[in-house]
Amino acid sequence: MRVLVVEDEQLLADAVATGLRREAMAVDVVYDGAAALERIGVNDYDVVVLDRDLPLVHGDDVCRKIVELGMPTRVLMLTASGDVSDRVEGLEIGADDYLPKPFAFSELIARVRALGRRTSVPLPPVLERAGIKLDPNRREVFREGREVQLAPKEFAVLEVLMRSEGAVVSAEQLLEKAWDENTDPFTNVVRVTVMTLRRKLGEPPVIVTVPGSGYRI
Repeated sequence: MRVLVVEDEQLLADAVATGLRREAMAVDVVYDGAAALERIGVNDYDVVVLDRDLPLVHGDDVCRKIVELGMPTRVLMLTASGDVSDRVEGLEIGADDYLPKPFAFSELIARVRALGRRTSVPLPPVLERAGIKLDPNRREVFREGREVQLAPKEFAVLEVLMRSEGAVVSAEQLLEKAWDENTDPFTNVVRVTVMTLRRKLGEPPVIVTVPGSGYRI
């Protein structure tokens, strides 16, 4: 899952990003509304965690722009105000969910994951394919009943492949969904991660390489 965190309190923004990355999400971070508009114009995000009170461009205007562009991106709006009228106003602008500060990080994770499931064709909370069961909320993977321990990027790649439901996913798409914008696109990180993932999942191999196209399960 690709997430953009937009928060002008840099310590909070970086802490949220670090926590989301530990949950195997690819996370970009910006600290003002103008930078947020720039990023959403370049990258495809599943979820934007958006502070409402932003410098340069207000969070409301960023949210309106996402709605105006007809993007499938879901918006989780954050605010220091817990007033009901503010929450209602945020939802009316086009936010998909609303979370007042301070918040429990476990709740933020749950809400981001719930919104991420709504960016495409609805999928069950636990993904199953080719004898593999993947639970994004519990960060658990089983193959034929055997638990498989995966590093965050390996988990992220497997989740993208599972969500594609048998469709071929290119290396570029995996790079976009499982890594953030600081990753060098010319590295072989995708190929190496897929190789390690295949080994951990065991025999017979379930990740198929489609020459010139990408990978599928």
